[in-house]
Amino acid sequence: MSPAHQRPARTSYATRSRSTGIPASTLWRRANNKPSRADKAASQQYLTPQEEQALAGYVLRLAANGYPLPVKFLRSLAVVIVRQRSLIFQARDPSLKVRPPGKNWPQGFYRRHPQLRARRLRAIDWKRDDRQIVDKVRHWFAIIGRELTDPAILPENVYNMDETGVLLSVLNAIKVLVGKDDVRKHRGTTLKRTLVTAIECISADGRFLHPLIIWPAATHRSSWTTHATLGWHFACSKTGYTNTEISLYWIKNVFDPQTRHRAGGRPRLLICDGFGTHESLEVLKFCFANRIILCRLPSHTSHKLQPCDVGVFSPLKTAYRAQVEQACRAGVNNIGKPHFTYLYDRARAEAFTPRNIRSAWSRSGLFPFDPSSVLRDIQVARPEAQISVPLGHNLKESFNLCHTPNTSDHFALLRKEVEQDASDLDSGCKHRLQTLSHAAEKVFAERALLLEENRILFEQNNEKTSRQSSGQTVIGHAKVMSYDDIVEAQKKREMAVAKPCFIQKRRSKVEDKLLSKSEERRKAEQEIQVWGMNDYCSVLDLQNHLTL
Repeated sequence: MSPAHQRPARTSYATRSRSTGIPASTLWRRANNKPSRADKAASQQYLTPQEEQALAGYVLRLAANGYPLPVKFLRSLAVVIVRQRSLIFQARDPSLKVRPPGKNWPQGFYRRHPQLRARRLRAIDWKRDDRQIVDKVRHWFAIIGRELTDPAILPENVYNMDETGVLLSVLNAIKVLVGKDDVRKHRGTTLKRTLVTAIECISADGRFLHPLIIWPAATHRSSWTTHATLGWHFACSKTGYTNTEISLYWIKNVFDPQTRHRAGGRPRLLICDGFGTHESLEVLKFCFANRIILCRLPSHTSHKLQPCDVGVFSPLKTAYRAQVEQACRAGVNNIGKPHFTYLYDRARAEAFTPRNIRSAWSRSGLFPFDPSSVLRDIQVARPEAQISVPLGHNLKESFNLCHTPNTSDHFALLRKEVEQDASDLDSGCKHRLQTLSHAAEKVFAERALLLEENRILFEQNNEKTSRQSSGQTVIGHAKVMSYDDIVEAQKKREMAVAKPCFIQKRRSKVEDKLLSKSEERRKAEQEIQVWGMNDYCSVLDLQNHLTL
């Protein structure tokens, strides 16, 4: 055979595999137009890759608006997408049955999309949401920063007080070791939901004061304080919470004696929340007379700004539950009030360490003074970036045709390129291609309408939530109490006392007026009788006469 008629040498797949590093099976499948494993897996998924991308974008948009989607709702949204494939807008067809995805489909979904991750979030009052308090936090640091920069105020004279409720005996679920044949799902333990309130106070230099324990009772029992707790104070309240009298007692007999000597005549700064009993007239007068600067935290921000809440109370309650666990294992079948002081004293010794206290002040951004340590944890929703695509010749440079078009302009460019490449197609293929492009344009238009509708609904919902949460009165701003607050509180007290007296006087005047009318009528009837004119005269009640 002549060299001109010789067939070119064919390279085997094994040779190509050794030279390229690609498996020979992959080379054979590509040469024979077989789909790749990734494409085959995508064709077997519940949603197409484009539908999954749309769902991932929707989930991210919900999270950015402050409404993160629960994982258990992800399957229902996938069903909505599959059902909507054959429907127009949101019209429902009851006869259409759609098979839902498997129970493990959500886990596979966010594994395929690394921009998503599953997290466990605890519920919080909407008023404490980051977007609702960010302005309050900035205002607080502006107020407290001026006080902390005063050279007369030392860190050892800066305090934070707060109340915390401790359940006598409520234990959480824990991991235990049992026999392999043990099928029990519960453990027997004591359960006592009685709430005991403790008023605690910590200083910026790592110290803590003796507590004030408030028993939920009308009278005190000696059996409740058998454990020696030197310096502790005890009070009783029917509700188990603090009130005006207890707050005044605490600042006079607990706070002032334990901090006056260390202050040495310098001002003391006391940070507390906006609870009404902390700002009574008597408390304000006592603080003003003893150089105690009372600083009020803004409302609904204690979980971010109050050192006691940020770094002390959580380890305190964890340590208390550990003490209850240990007491139950030791044979105590009923944890009551007589056990509280012993267990709470040991828990305080474990939780109220200088390290925990200094960490609490640091995390609240006060010592060292660093507002950014709090503000960086507050996530505020940012407006979505709007992609502006230039028209004309720059449009071709701004879009890569290898990517799926995600805007109407990108789709128009792709359609133009396809029409240029398909100039040799027959009229039937061109018509079908044109129909496909028209359908895609319609979908983009419907998508734009739905996105705009969702944006309006989100704005209205957020505005309504913010309006309802703010209430009708302006309260709870960050503030440093001054003499003007004492005067204002005194006026309110006088008005509250004078109002019942005014009502009583008004009632007495009305009664006197009524009595005077009846007295005049009686005197008139007596005079007519004395003069013997009963047959000729009578007393007429003009009001009743006109009514008749």
